[in-house]
Amino acid sequence: MEGKELESTVRRIIDEAEKLIPFYMQNEEDRRIANGNVSVCIIDDQGVIYGRMFGTNKIRARESFSVAWTKASQVHITRLKTGEFEKLAFNKEIDEEKFGIERPDWIGWEGGQLITLGDGTALAVGFSGFRGVVDLEIIVRALDAVNIAG
Repeated sequence: MEGKELESTVRRIIDEAEKLIPFYMQNEEDRRIANGNVSVCIIDDQGVIYGRMFGTNKIRARESFSVAWTKASQVHITRLKTGEFEKLAFNKEIDEEKFGIERPDWIGWEGGQLITLGDGTALAVGFSGFRGVVDLEIIVRALDAVNIAG
């Protein structure tokens, strides 16, 4: 998928993620972590960056987007989930140096993942603001909603 069709699909994923945010804000721990601000960053294989900051605190949203971009860009480079990359690197199952991201510049916690659209298009996604497991879940649920919607 390319061009306007890809852009439209990515925007739909972001829109679906936005619909899920209020549900996750109901969880006390996630609400405390997010402090009302979360972000998503999506990078396609051509390096085009899509994203959105949610919330009213521009400084906190900026910080959240910085983390989301770092997660997404790491996935774009490594093709591995952020938490998985850390595990493999620390266990010396991969040579982290071959990716060109030096410690402490890589993200070890969850929230970055590679998703695949129905046509096989891969997108590197970072979501930041909630617990890592929730960051991952929001994107999976948003992708499912877009794929169901056709």
